[in-house]
Amino acid sequence: QVQLVESGGGLVQTGGSLRLSCAASGTIFRVNAMGWYRQAPGKQRELVAWIAANGGFTKYTDSVKGRFTISRDNAENTVLLQMNSLKPEDTGVYYCNKFPTYLGDFWGQGTQVAVSA
Repeated sequence: QVQLVESGGGLVQTGGSLRLSCAASGTIFRVNAMGWYRQAPGKQRELVAWIAANGGFTKYTDSVKGRFTISRDNAENTVLLQMNSLKPEDTGVYYCNKFPTYLGDFWGQGTQVAVSA
């Protein structure tokens, strides 16, 4: 059974921090690179960061470099996203999933992040 459960979102002020967590089912997690994605209001979902299956490689979209850190715990099937120095443009619903994704892939409910100016 496929499961992706994101948590940790909330409302913070500009400059604040949040730590997102994703619990993934083993069928998705074990052999895949994993990513965090976000969908801002009125925009398409975009990739924010991804991490290799063994955790040995990470990559970030330019807008979050130096502020966000993705990590994974392969023993617990979890993926984390530490977000620091948050900006209003980071506002959106954040999702985790394998990387890359394909049309028709299952998505979880996401977790809402709101950053006030």
